[in-house]
Amino acid sequence: MQPEEFRAQLAEHGFDLTKQQLEQFALYYQLLVKWNQKMNLTAITAKEEVYLKHFYDSVTLAFLPEFTGQGQLCDVGAGAGFPSLPLKILFPELDVTIVDSLNKRIGFLQQLQTSLGLTGVHFYHDRAESFGQNPAFRGQFDFVTARAVARLNVLTELCLPLVKKGGRFFALKAAKSEEEVAEAKPAIALLGGKLATLTDVSLPNGDLRQIVTIQKTKDTPKKYPRKPGTPNKQPLN
Repeated sequence: MQPEEFRAQLAEHGFDLTKQQLEQFALYYQLLVKWNQKMNLTAITAKEEVYLKHFYDSVTLAFLPEFTGQGQLCDVGAGAGFPSLPLKILFPELDVTIVDSLNKRIGFLQQLQTSLGLTGVHFYHDRAESFGQNPAFRGQFDFVTARAVARLNVLTELCLPLVKKGGRFFALKAAKSEEEVAEAKPAIALLGGKLATLTDVSLPNGDLRQIVTIQKTKDTPKKYPRKPGTPNKQPLN
């Protein structure tokens, strides 16, 4: 997918990118490739692949009616900034918080924010488990996202505590996730959530993705998330 096709595909979904937004995506790509030579940010570096499998894949969240592009979004384990920073470019008013456990990645994201001229983006070098127990962040976000981080029963424990009541957690999955959803249902209920929708998304090249939307209906019990490492080792079931 070349930048021109990226622009045309988004226009079909009602998003007309400005010249500035197109330039921000172009610079994002350049910086991603440059920094990737120094540290492992992504295995995907060809321009058409980055535009398709990182940029377009990230903004598919904007195609969901549940995602308004307004309010506060937290991206857990953002890596090279996906999906939150492409969404931030698309929705400049969106307030974005990124939490990642690797400080080197935070350094890249801070440089990216400066170079792209983005405001209203906050970075925290922390484990999701510790972050989710911090009263300053717990239950504070309209939207929480995670992309290709862990299985859904683990992700739910890391992400749902951060969502405010009435807010939503979006898990961006690379393939059909019905099995993961079934496995995670007890954890979703225990942590104060309700499965809202499973949305199939087709990339322009035909690749399939799925977005799991979980609505926060009540407060998460105080003991969750458990201490760092425990959700992965002993997933809720």
